[in-house]
Parts: sequence; structure tokens; C-alpha cells
Amino acid sequence: MTRKFFVGGNWKMNGDKKSLGELIQTMNGAKVDSNVEVVCGSPSIYLDFVRSKLDAKFGVAAQNCYKTAKGAFTGEISPAMIKDCGVNWVILGHSERRHVFGESDELIGQKTAHALENGLGVIACIGEKLDEREGGITEKVVFAQTKVIADNVKDWSKVVLAYEPVWAIGTGKTASPQQAQEVHEKLRAWLKTNVSEAVANSVRIIYGGSVTGGTCKELAAQKDVDGFLVGGASLKPEFIDIINAKA
Repeated sequence: MTRKFFVGGNWKMNGDKKSLGELIQTMNGAKVDSNVEVVCGSPSIYLDFVRSKLDAKFGVAAQNCYKTAKGAFTGEISPAMIKDCGVNWVILGHSERRHVFGESDELIGQKTAHALENGLGVIACIGEKLDEREGGITEKVVFAQTKVIADNVKDWSKVVLAYEPVWAIGTGKTASPQQAQEVHEKLRAWLKTNVSEAVANSVRIIYGGSVTGGTCKELAAQKDVDGFLVGGASLKPEFIDIINAKA
């Protein structure tokens, strides 16, 4: 089964209308591999702006959402609001949400269920911290995170799993292609055992953690690496090179 290569750009809390407008112009004018699904994660305040300017061949994602449709949750946004802006994706469980803002596995699971029930695609993030990798518990950590997500998914066609070793995010350290492949392969085996063989074969497992134009080609060549979630480099013209990593 061929899995369509998926490249997400997570803009995090960066950009303004001027700089994002310039980035969008670059993307709209670029020659990109048509065999790649591309989704840009915009700050929520710019979702409407980005969706209205970005070529329809590119998807747009919110970077987070809440677990209910509406209510007294100051500062939160719901999948219904995201959809109302013409946006079809959300990033959930990013390590910054987990470790900077204290979101629990349980909450991320609840958000995943609610987003999927409301027709959003979910880029669900998992990954171990440096002390966990050095302590030899990478598998234990990522399997536990994956289980909570899996328990909340009915339709896996709407889910992309993003493996992001926390020690490689924004640090300039990238997991070696072999390290990435090893974890992706184990995640696929976990899905085969705990979900189904069909899901294991079809779900896209993408890698995130200091992906650049320089590191993307070798990572993309790995059998179980189905794309990337790109941070800082997604705000630069080299994002096009990363999208075209398999071309």
C-alpha cells in the first residue's frame, strides 16, 4: 500500500500578516511535488487570513483546539470554529502543549476524539524527552502516548501520527535517519498488534525535530518515514525543498 507523503509546517507563535503573506506568495508560486499532501499550521488568529490567501492545493491546520464545541472556556477555540474558517486540520499533543502548557495524555485523547467527531483531520504528536531516551524508555513513552490517541480514534484515515523526539525540537539536533526509522518501524508494529494490520499499513507516520533542507532527503528515504512536521524551516523558502524531498 502506498502512503501519500505528508509534509506539515508548524509555524508555532511566529509571523505577522506581512511575513506570512510573503511566505504564502512564495508557496503559491513554487513548483511542488503533486504527490505530496502539504498542510500549514497557522496561529489561530491568522487561520482565516491564511486560508483565504493560500492556494487551495495546500491544507491549513490550527495548532490546537479544545475538547468541546462551545462554552465558557476563555481563550480556547473549538473544531467547529476551525471548520467555520474553512480549515480542515488540527495539530494535537505537540510537545510544547504537553511540556510547556502541561496538557495530559488524557486531555489530548479527549481533544482528538472531539476533533475527529467534528470532521477535522488530526496531526497527533508523540515523542520522548532526552532523559527518557537516555534512560532507555523511548518505546514505553511513545507507546503509552500512542495508546491514548488510538483509544480515541474510530476513523484512522483522518489521522497522521507525528513522531517528534522532544530532544530534537528546535535544538538543531536531529534524530539520525536510522533512529527515526527504528521508532517509526516500532510504532507501525504497535499499530499492527493493537489496532489492525490495515491501519498499520495505511496510517502515515511523519517525523519532526529540526528537519531542514539539508536533512530531509535522507530521512525521506527511510521505509517507514511518511513525511515531516517541520518547525522553524517551514517559515523559510527551504520549506519548498522539504516538500520536494522525494522528488
